[in-house]
Amino acid sequence: MDLKPSRIEEFVLSKKSMIFIKRLNKNLRGAEAVIGGSVAKGTWLKGEHDVDVFVLFYKDGGLSDLLEVALKKSFKNVERIKGSRDYFQVRAYGLNFEIVPVLRIKHSKDAKNITDVSPMHIDWVKRNIGNLGNDVRLLKRFCKAQGVYGAESYIKGFSGYVTEILIIYYKGFKNLMKNAINWKSGIVVDVELHKTKIEKSKLSPLVVIDPVDNKRNAAAALSQEKFKRFISACKGYLTNPGKDFFEIKNITIKDLKDKDIVLKVMSLEGRKDIVGAKLLRCLELIRGRLKEEGYSIIESDWYWNEYALFWFKVKSVELPPYKKHYGPPLHMKRNVDDFRLKWKGYKILEDGDRVYVNIPRENIRLIGFMNDLIMNEDFRVYVGGIRIIKS
Repeated sequence: MDLKPSRIEEFVLSKKSMIFIKRLNKNLRGAEAVIGGSVAKGTWLKGEHDVDVFVLFYKDGGLSDLLEVALKKSFKNVERIKGSRDYFQVRAYGLNFEIVPVLRIKHSKDAKNITDVSPMHIDWVKRNIGNLGNDVRLLKRFCKAQGVYGAESYIKGFSGYVTEILIIYYKGFKNLMKNAINWKSGIVVDVELHKTKIEKSKLSPLVVIDPVDNKRNAAAALSQEKFKRFISACKGYLTNPGKDFFEIKNITIKDLKDKDIVLKVMSLEGRKDIVGAKLLRCLELIRGRLKEEGYSIIESDWYWNEYALFWFKVKSVELPPYKKHYGPPLHMKRNVDDFRLKWKGYKILEDGDRVYVNIPRENIRLIGFMNDLIMNEDFRVYVGGIRIIKS
């Protein structure tokens, strides 16, 4: 699969990037702008024209404010993005530039912010990548196609840096596939043999000890769901390899015919990572309400482009007319008495050490429950609107 940019594409992107850098550097004081990210590492994918720029400051203090002044002198339409240290986005020369202020450091222990270590990531990858650049591209495209690429909070997948570390550690794409099918939750990848014990709060199903910062788990954002999905995709690829594992699919309602219910969800305006996180929170709330009601969820997932699609497949679309409403344990006699008083007129039953009553459901069918949920639950803080488009 041809994922490597052509020489002409590389030349054009390089030339435009250097014009951007030169223009910005003219207005910088006590700092220097350099190309960063996958473009600097030589692992960017054909057709993708997002360029990371690091602005290295020699002294700490108000880096984002200093950078903003220089950017606004150099370009129009500068957008400031809130973060642990604010960064910027600029559209220029037909490219999307993300400009990140960092403190120039020699050792990770001197970092004042997590982004300060990023230029060291580039240096490490360039020293170790060898002839594996195309393997990294394969892995990035594979992860994108499987919906597991990106460390953003609404994706919780593999970052570009983690894909590069994995390819270097396993010495290629196919070797990674063969090893990944045997991964168990908690596996540790320690390419530089730091043998560091990562803090419990930073653990994830896959622990990738950062080669240049041994206290950091580079894969800390990875969720259990995306970890399992990746392993499953690796097994599928090894069983029957094909181009379809690298094809990024646009999911439509036609692709969801076998689902029990599909929701069309309009997103709010704003930054993609924040809007995406709100969409994911909305999905999690709906999923939680379904489980509370008694629906056994076999599958639930989502896809987001111009709008989001949420879909659910359940064990049964119809529930019994009554559901159990549990009270306190039997040994809490005063609380049990209060429960009996509250539910006077209902037969008080016991399930193990708990008391409960059977109360009638307002809706026994999934469609009715979902309609009521959408009508009565206030999701406006998370999404612009929800409607059922398939049931």
